[in-house]
Amino acid sequence: MTTQRLAGPVFDFHARLVKRPGAVGQLLSTMDSCGVDRAAVSAGGIVDLDRLSRQIVEGGQVCGDADNAAVLAGCAASGGRLLPVYFGNPHDTTGAYRAQAGLFRALELSPAVHGVGFDDPRIGALVGVAEAVGHPVYAVSVVAAGAGTADFVALARRFPGVPFVFGHCGFIGIDIHAINEIEPQPNILAETSGCFGAVARYAVDRLGPDRVLFGTEYPLQHPTVELAKFAAMDLDPPAWRQVAWHNAHRLFAEETP
Repeated sequence: MTTQRLAGPVFDFHARLVKRPGAVGQLLSTMDSCGVDRAAVSAGGIVDLDRLSRQIVEGGQVCGDADNAAVLAGCAASGGRLLPVYFGNPHDTTGAYRAQAGLFRALELSPAVHGVGFDDPRIGALVGVAEAVGHPVYAVSVVAAGAGTADFVALARRFPGVPFVFGHCGFIGIDIHAINEIEPQPNILAETSGCFGAVARYAVDRLGPDRVLFGTEYPLQHPTVELAKFAAMDLDPPAWRQVAWHNAHRLFAEETP
């Protein structure tokens, strides 16, 4: 797969590592082939796609933990190119996350996987730990009670000092309504993997390029697909550099080279 290279470095804010032999090497090789320099990664494979897609529509939950240890080990072997994201489990206490938070760089929450909404006190407790250690929080909304975009905005409003990342620009690929819902809450940024190009462009125009993050959802989506989406937008170079590089480093409190 090939696509026109966009100028400048690229930070993928949303990729996954599945625990299998060679996963780290395959991810890094894919990044090299596409011109992706760094990535934030969280655990994948917590639930199979058939069950996940069913849970998104019909409800349901998985109570088990993600393999955060495998993510941590994989990132340690990447020479600083992969940044570990802790996949929080609201069915567990906050103790595990609190004990390991210093080893990770962000928190991911998933109502689609764990079946717990943003209005649940257990979610608030996890975000409280993220606030204490300076982690941004990534999540994707679903249509279940307590887990929609309005609920996500309400959670962000409760923690104004925490940067929240709204995954996939919404619940569906054309969720313009969701972009409008998050726009008034300044500590929410939108991540663009999986949404239509028109929606990603709308997010840049409505929120401003300083509130949009490039992501891929690798390995479910090949980076060339997401890069082609942005190449077709023909963003001006400063806006692309903001989306593809500076914003991620700002959230991770790192200087941008």
